[in-house]
Parts: sequence; structure tokens; C-alpha cells
Amino acid sequence: MSFQIVPAQMDDAQCIIDFNQQMAVETEDRRLPDDVIGPGVRDVLSDANKGLYLLAKNDRGDILGQLMVTFEWSDWRNGMFWWIQSVYVAPTARRKGIYRSLHERVRSMARDSGQACGIRLYVEKENIGAQKTYEDIGMKHSHYLMYEEDWSTR
Repeated sequence: MSFQIVPAQMDDAQCIIDFNQQMAVETEDRRLPDDVIGPGVRDVLSDANKGLYLLAKNDRGDILGQLMVTFEWSDWRNGMFWWIQSVYVAPTARRKGIYRSLHERVRSMARDSGQACGIRLYVEKENIGAQKTYEDIGMKHSHYLMYEEDWSTR
């Protein structure tokens, strides 16, 4: 399968929204309302300070997979962690190296930035397949647990 990794543009927003909604259903059985996820995706696409999306596109321009990167400053390391989020690969394109290629591009961009101190991501505890994929590309299980206060209304 031939594909290239490219930065997302505003005209990719609807596919990213659709992929995010599909991912939320698949991984958490959660529905993401259009009036929340739509502006959320478009805000990232229009404001690089919020993050960036990378896409895997085939030769016809179809989006096969995606991820989003956000940034977190670490005073302990005097550097920026690149957080990978919103990972989704279309079911027909899975197990074809798409996530690996997306991850390798993030790794390259982070290293080239001169300010990154590492890459992080979180994964659902039950998503064993994704965990294996992350381990296969060299990521290690962190000793941190994640806690949150979810203030979203939905």
C-alpha cells in the first residue's frame, strides 16, 4: 500500500472529525457531538500553538490514518514533550505500517525541533493491540498513572 505522511490542512477537517468520532466509539463506546469535536479539530488546524495533525494519504488523496500532536513543557527536563493523541487508522488500512510511519515522522520532527525531550501518549488500559504496537516501535510503559477532572459538559 502506497501512502505519504503529510500535515493536515483545513480541508481535511471533516475526515479528521469523522475519524475521531469513529475512534471514540471503537475505543470508549463514546459519542463525540459534532458541535464540540468540529470546532475542536478546526481550532487545532487554525492555531499551531494548540497542536498539529499528521495524516497518511494514499495516491488518490484518501486519508488512511491520522494522529494529533500537542506540546507540554517539562521544567524538570527543560524541554517539550510531544504528546501523540487522536490516533486512528481506517479499518481497511490497519496492519500496513501506517501508524509506524506516522510515529516515525513525529519522532523525526520532534528531534529536529531541538526543543523536544521525548514523546508521550496515553492508551486505554484494555486496548492491548495498540499497546503492543507502541511497544513494537520502541515506546516503554511509563511509571506514571493519569488522573483527570473532566469539565466537559458532554
